[in-house]
This record gives sequence, structure tokens and C-alpha cells, in this order.
Amino acid sequence: MVSPTLSIVAPAYNEERNLPAFLAAIVPVLEGLGETFEIVFVDDGSRDGTLGMLAAAASQDPRIKVVGLARNFGKDIALSAGLAHASGLAIIPIDCDLQHPVELIPQFVAKWREGFDMVLGVRSKRDEEGFVRRNLSKTYYKVMRFMTSVEIPPNAGDFRLIDRKILDVINQMPERHRFMKGIFAWPGFKVASLEFQARQRANDTQTSWSFFKLWRFALDGLFSFSTAPLKLWTYIGALSAGIAFIYMMITIIQKLFWGISAPGYASLLIVVLFFNGLLLISNGIQGEYIARIFEEVKGRPLYVIGRTFGFGEAPAARPSLPVATGAALVMEQPQATADKPRSELPKPTRRVE
Repeated sequence: MVSPTLSIVAPAYNEERNLPAFLAAIVPVLEGLGETFEIVFVDDGSRDGTLGMLAAAASQDPRIKVVGLARNFGKDIALSAGLAHASGLAIIPIDCDLQHPVELIPQFVAKWREGFDMVLGVRSKRDEEGFVRRNLSKTYYKVMRFMTSVEIPPNAGDFRLIDRKILDVINQMPERHRFMKGIFAWPGFKVASLEFQARQRANDTQTSWSFFKLWRFALDGLFSFSTAPLKLWTYIGALSAGIAFIYMMITIIQKLFWGISAPGYASLLIVVLFFNGLLLISNGIQGEYIARIFEEVKGRPLYVIGRTFGFGEAPAARPSLPVATGAALVMEQPQATADKPRSELPKPTRRVE
């Protein structure tokens, strides 16, 4: 079976109102490219008629494929499921709410044809977000750059083009806490970026990302790609011990030479509460890492597929956990060279080892 050149991966959760407009916008753009393509939708346990609409679309257009998850697993895991089922040479994750401009896709493909392995869609402005959230996001990425060895570009989300050889690496990363921005950045390779202005969500739909969800998302990113929070407490402990030793020496000298008594109950209580607070924070950070170890060692599948549409028998060979195994699907993809650019490459074939 010959694979398409381009795969669009679109997670969908309660997108019944947005799907007709999304398909009406993206299909003409893809057809205008002159490339073979597929659109892989992942229904993340929607409670409305999203799955039924996607199934109907797949029955009318063989280029549309649908993965229906058995329940809601979260956007990053739904995206991972779509990436595991995408078969194109280049893959573009995109949201169904039309915030990502589909008109940018030809520019993505053009950059990819030039030889870039990943093309990022970078938001030029974040005017639709509040002042506090915008500045917290900016601060968070500064902290991430300081604490991690992976360069995670700010203002770059899931909207990007990914070459197949990068996707093959990503599909072998088995972690359950899927901080996709870090996962996309980890393999490296040659990267370009294109700026865009995010649009308002279709039909005035509201984001489901509450402050608590964003907070958990930020912690997942930090704890998944950095051990700095653990190592930091070594220095905090050394600094606290040093301060305590200096204070002890000052107290002894004051008592011996000036007869000044050590401060009483209030000072002692403040010191005890302060250091107990530090200990609890330290235990909480250790708990975050231990909880992630607990999730990983259980070895449960990353997601459960309820139904698929448009794949035929192909998904049976695809594991629900994106880990390389003896029966892993291998893409026989020719590589571009100076003498043979990507535009002249033959279509890839697939084999099962």
C-alpha cells in the first residue's frame, strides 16, 4: 500500500459544531497542493455527535480516517494516537476549532521541500489571552529553558509540520505524561519556523483549559524534561544549613561577650515553621517524580481504541502503546539528497518486520 505524502492529524473533542467548517476550509487547501493526503481524526471520547459526523465523512471520502478512543484520554494522548496512525511522509497536527490558519499549510510544505525536517507554527501575538496568562506563559518558558537541556520554543504549539523520520522517533517515546511540546523538540533535526496570528475559536466556543489544567500541564512539562527541581534541594539544604550555622555562631558570640540572650518562643516558632515548610515542598516535589515512576512502571496502554473508520485492516498492526516492538511498522522512506530533492523522491512503501 502506497502511503500519502501528507497526513493531517486532528484531535477532536465535542467538535460537532466546528467539523463542517473545518472540513470545508482544509480540504480545498490540501487539494490545491497537488499532493496525496489523508486526514486522520481522533475522537477523544466526545459526548456529542462528533464521532457520528466523522464516521459519515469517512464513508464519503476515503482520504478521511477516524480513530475513536474508548473514552476521553486528554488532548496530548489523543494527538499521540493520531500520530501513531498517520502514514504520510510529512505530518501536520492541527486543531479542529479553526484557530490554526489552514492557509499556512502550503508554506509548511514548501519549507519541508526545501529540506527542513520540522516547520513550526509560531504565534506572533497572544492578544486573545489575558495579561496575566500571557506573562505567566512567557515566564514559564524562560524557566524551562533554564532548567532543561531541550530547547522548547516559546509560542509554538502543536501546529507544525513533522517529517516522517522525526515521527518515527516520537512514536517510540513511551511516556504516559505526554508533554507534546517537549516531545516534539527532543529529537532535534533541522527546524524552521513560520509566524501566524491565531484566530478566534469557531462558533465562539470556549477553551476547556482551566487554570488548574494549565498548572498541571506546566508541571508535566517541567517534571517530564528536567530533574533540576530534585537537584535544586541539595543547594537549598546546603544554604539553609550554612545560614543556620552562621546564626548559631552569632548567638553564641552574643551570649559570651555581650550577655544577650537568644530570642524566645516567637523566633523559634518562625524558624521551625519555615524549615518544616521547606521540607514539605521538598517532599511534594519528590512525590511528583515518584507518582510519574508509578504511572510508568504499571505499563498500561497509553490509550484504548473503541472504533476506527476508513483504515480497513491496517490499524490491527498498530499497537495502542507507541513503543518499538518486534512487530513495529517500518517506513521504507527514501531520503532527500543534494542530487535528489524531496520533490523528486519516489513514493514510499511500507513493510512489517
